[in-house]
Amino acid sequence: MGQSALNAQQVSGLVQVNLVKADDLTPWLERGTGILAYQNDSLNLQQSLLNVQGKLASSVSYNVVANVYQQGEQHLGVTQAVIRYKPLSNSHTRFKARGGFFYPRMSLENVDIGWLSPYTYTQSAINSWIGEELRVAGVEASLYSAGRSRRSPLSWEVTGGLFKGNDTLGTVLSWRGFAMHDRQSLHNDRVNFADYPSVNDPNGIFHPSYVEPFHELDGRIGFYLGTHLSYYQRTQLRYYFYDNQADPNVVNHQRLYAWRTKFHSLAFSHDFTSDARLIAQWLTGSSAMGQRFVYINFDAWYLMYSHKFAAHRISLRYDDFKVREDDIFPMDMNNSNGRGVTLAWRYTINANWQLGLEQHVNRNQADIRSTLGESPQQDQQQTLAVVQFRWR
Repeated sequence: MGQSALNAQQVSGLVQVNLVKADDLTPWLERGTGILAYQNDSLNLQQSLLNVQGKLASSVSYNVVANVYQQGEQHLGVTQAVIRYKPLSNSHTRFKARGGFFYPRMSLENVDIGWLSPYTYTQSAINSWIGEELRVAGVEASLYSAGRSRRSPLSWEVTGGLFKGNDTLGTVLSWRGFAMHDRQSLHNDRVNFADYPSVNDPNGIFHPSYVEPFHELDGRIGFYLGTHLSYYQRTQLRYYFYDNQADPNVVNHQRLYAWRTKFHSLAFSHDFTSDARLIAQWLTGSSAMGQRFVYINFDAWYLMYSHKFAAHRISLRYDDFKVREDDIFPMDMNNSNGRGVTLAWRYTINANWQLGLEQHVNRNQADIRSTLGESPQQDQQQTLAVVQFRWR
């Protein structure tokens, strides 16, 4: 590879602006209890990101994603920064690795630039939560084998990662429950939630009404293990087990606790034709803080069908999610559940411009809302009209 190829840097990006019609329910981003990102009717900058990638050597590449958000505590920052090592090899079984600040590759929904979804604008409850609270600062190593190199229809990969900096994972899931949106937390970001009395009480849990999701508190190393299978490149299956190995008794000067969070994730996709795709994911796990001050089991799944007609793509997704508590503070209510339906249409005008419409409805319940004098149950709806500009 020539020196010019090594020095070549590719810069791509995306901007999405939306016009939203939404309910008058204050979202958690503004310390409310709504699980959707928008309130009332408004014009918003939905997404703005810059993706920079290039090569440092023939087998070493890098990728950095920077985002600008109108909503949230922090408006500008990095969501991913990765160095990848992938040597050339003639072997049937090959090796690759990466290190930095990144997502484990659990999702078959968020496969577009900057870990966005090419299907809907409001992402599944599972991947909305992963975008909020989960990122690893660590290393990952993989062995993989492409089916075509063995004249086999089956390709496989086994992967594992070691990381730090995700000790507070589980905080918003315990107190707010699952939400549905497309905002990814930035490095050094803060995620707010409502001022629940049972959380703030100095004689109780005494935790602030926010979490900073990428803190390292206890010095322990977390891990994950994953397996990818692909059959004729039409059917994909991904299984992951994630355990942050956090010590739930550790607390920092901000009164942020480490949460011992572990879960299983199973993702599936199947292409019926080149234009028709079914995608599903299931996530189940638990999280604990303190001497069982908070202990939750969580479970979520979605099923999505997406069909492409020429320049049009229509996607329909159903979500189901719940959190169940089993801890020593019954006055701190952690039970929540919900279900939602999302229908999206995206029309690609050309390589740069895209238009979209989306209708989302959900019914959700969070018992902790009663501590604020609110009804535990909410019915929410949101309509988005989106204009996207993308450059490569």
